[in-house]
Amino acid sequence: MLSSKDYSKMTLEELVSEEKKVKSQKITTAVFMGLLIGIAVYAATHKGFFLTIILLLSSLLIGYRHSQSLKSIQSEISRRDTAQ
Repeated sequence: MLSSKDYSKMTLEELVSEEKKVKSQKITTAVFMGLLIGIAVYAATHKGFFLTIILLLSSLLIGYRHSQSLKSIQSEISRRDTAQ
């Protein structure tokens, strides 16, 4: 998820399999984000403010990267479907 792949150089079959892989990671990503948010809430009530901010920002970053990856794959697939 952290590596940026060049989807324009992939074949349509590779794009479809990559889209399935990213979609299957959706639940895992959501659970990990929920875990980070839970720790952030605990840290806000017991430890302090700085850890909470770091955990919430990292959770947002993970969600954003996952969303952008899925969107770029889907846009490349739709671009190729309309070009044919």
